[in-house]
Amino acid sequence: MKKEKIPQPTIERLPIYYRCILQMKAEGIRTVSSEELGRRIGVNSAQIRKDLTYFGEFGRRGIGYEIESLIEDIMRILGVTQERRMLIVGVGNLGTALLRHRGFSKEQFHIVAAFDSDPEKIGQEIEEISVYDLRLLDTIIKEKDIEVAVVTVPAKDAQRVVNQLVGCDIKGILNFAPTQVTVPENIKLRNVDLGVELLRLSYHLTNS
Repeated sequence: MKKEKIPQPTIERLPIYYRCILQMKAEGIRTVSSEELGRRIGVNSAQIRKDLTYFGEFGRRGIGYEIESLIEDIMRILGVTQERRMLIVGVGNLGTALLRHRGFSKEQFHIVAAFDSDPEKIGQEIEEISVYDLRLLDTIIKEKDIEVAVVTVPAKDAQRVVNQLVGCDIKGILNFAPTQVTVPENIKLRNVDLGVELLRLSYHLTNS
């Protein structure tokens, strides 16, 4: 398998498949057809089969996919069979909410540190996670072996914080700041702009 040949939309759909089959497992379902999986998530069954064939042979004709086996396969493909330690920069409303969220550990992402430049927040503990001075970023990243950063700072501070993270050898950044940031090619970046998503939703509501 050559990862560079896998279409980006296929990669984007894999986590959706994963979440859906986890729910089906919780419902006690042991096997699922591509038709049933497609019905649940609104994706054509042929597209599901095509997406999965990029990674190997899954399922059996007339039987479908074994849920337990498919979960293990997609976990391996997504790389969530190993723990990934992450930090949050910016302990405002969103940063605090993410620190209190307990769902990340299901995907093997564990928040182990938080950072802020506000003296009133530094030294606090939120859900047993310490809030450190942003000036200690490099030290704590090395000490705790952190590879993923979540950025929830104001737009005006985002690129500066991202530059600082890049200088600390962070491997992946999830940016929630309401602005686009840039990183070197060797850093994996995802921009999550809730305002942009709401504008897209508004367009579809207006033009439905």
